[in-house]
Amino acid sequence: MLVLTRGGYALPGTSTDFKTGTWRTSRPQHQHWAAPCHSACPAGEDAQAYIAQVQENHPREAWETIVTVNPLPSVTGRICPHPCEQACNRGSFDTPLAIHSIERFLGDEARRQGWTYPVDPGRGAGAAVAVVGAGPAGLSAAYHLRRRGYQVTLFDALPEAGGLLRSAIPINRLPRDVLDADITRILGLGIEFRGRTRLGVDVHIDELRSDYRALFLAPGTAKAKAWSVDGAVPTDHRTALELLQEWVAAGSLPTPQSVILHGGGNTALDLCRAMKRAGVKEVHLVTASGLPGPGTEPDDIINVVPRELNQAVEEGITIHPHRTIQRLLFRGSKVVGVEMVALRKLPTKSGRTGRIAFEGTETLLHADMVIPAIGENVEPTGFSTLLGGKEYFRPNNPFGRLDHTPGVFVGGDARGDRGTVSAAIGDGRLAAIAIDAYIRQGDDPEENGRDTIDFAHINLNYFEPAPRVEEPILPVAERTDTAEIDGPLSGAAITREAARCFSCGNCLACDNCWTFCPDNAVIKTTALAKDGSHYVFDYEYCKGCGVCASECPCGYIVMNPE
Repeated sequence: MLVLTRGGYALPGTSTDFKTGTWRTSRPQHQHWAAPCHSACPAGEDAQAYIAQVQENHPREAWETIVTVNPLPSVTGRICPHPCEQACNRGSFDTPLAIHSIERFLGDEARRQGWTYPVDPGRGAGAAVAVVGAGPAGLSAAYHLRRRGYQVTLFDALPEAGGLLRSAIPINRLPRDVLDADITRILGLGIEFRGRTRLGVDVHIDELRSDYRALFLAPGTAKAKAWSVDGAVPTDHRTALELLQEWVAAGSLPTPQSVILHGGGNTALDLCRAMKRAGVKEVHLVTASGLPGPGTEPDDIINVVPRELNQAVEEGITIHPHRTIQRLLFRGSKVVGVEMVALRKLPTKSGRTGRIAFEGTETLLHADMVIPAIGENVEPTGFSTLLGGKEYFRPNNPFGRLDHTPGVFVGGDARGDRGTVSAAIGDGRLAAIAIDAYIRQGDDPEENGRDTIDFAHINLNYFEPAPRVEEPILPVAERTDTAEIDGPLSGAAITREAARCFSCGNCLACDNCWTFCPDNAVIKTTALAKDGSHYVFDYEYCKGCGVCASECPCGYIVMNPE
């Protein structure tokens, strides 16, 4: 008589009788990390999410993913410094994704196709909210409040909405037809715009607080910071922002033989390039920040769009990094040059890091004009009681809520620690979320975050080097004040670029876990599981071998102790 042992069982289905999951000491789990691009975006965009939709050939869904956070992708795709690209894990493999090009393409395609913003008109129950300032922060707040169903009135001192997007961004960086079309579509959601209305003159804080359930302040910064060099100021003193706004409005600029811009940021760089095109022979930018490169710490790099920094150098702008002006040189009352000194970021006696001037590094530089580009403060008219004598609003929470002033929120450059259009857009979104929570429940919303996945979690065996797609750029000889310098990418190029994404921390649906599991403990589903993937683990049979986690290309599967 033949006696069968355990190893001899071969009847169909009998292997399911042995629940081998009891052998396990660790279990695989799906962890939807935040991709570095998402964590680095001050507007809050999840580039990994919308790039995945581009990969699946769903451009409208990709655009809708962006505009749940940022209503102006055509704008930010052109002018944002894009810290998302600097953080991109792909940059540690070959080159970062051209996220700004994908963002711009989707924004332009939405305008071309006439895609409409998603709005939930019934959610806010028609409560009225006022927004002061129609720059990027104000537009973002008004948009997100309107999406939630609130009745929004948008006030601005200028006759048209846009703030510095309209008054200080050169047309060759941001064509006005692009800006006008996007603003028109946002206001077309049912937002009431009241231009030529100055706070403290035509309308007052107390009046707004009485008439509206909540108030968002995004006045920007219009008051020039005091500037001198050891007490000396040129007789022809003008700030960079003042000159840039005058040039954008009227097309006129001073044209000395040589000029020095003192400061950093896009305002300084834009004015440098405009003056060079206007005929100034020598244009110098003296900045305390460093230039991108292996010797510069990330928090010390000049805060400008990297590709525009390269273009400025191509156009003949001379940049003096890690320098400041120590002395103005005069002949009579006329500036004829400056004395510069080298700076380095070092720990100070207080323990904080600061820029220290190095004695013995002084150099002279000739100039007929010196222009400061050191930023601006909030113009206090209408805000003096809320500012309390300070130069900026300083809310101590990410939502911009002002303590001791219920229902009043602030954002944008007026916070004093922003400085980019994307950060201002992020402020408007967060304030809208907080205003919604304040009106509905009288409290701040909960802050939810995800850990960021790093490069070490990516399985590079499943990716091949691929060149980054670069947008067309006008040759230096063809660059003017009005022609857009950076061109768009085609749909085919965008598809190619999207395919380079590592999908950091999110399921690729590659089937590796399902294919490689030796116990058939990964079940593939036709509908999305609750964690957003098409796979679930059958822990009755999973032995915790870790093959699925090891072979996951994008770090979506992690092994946790049982």
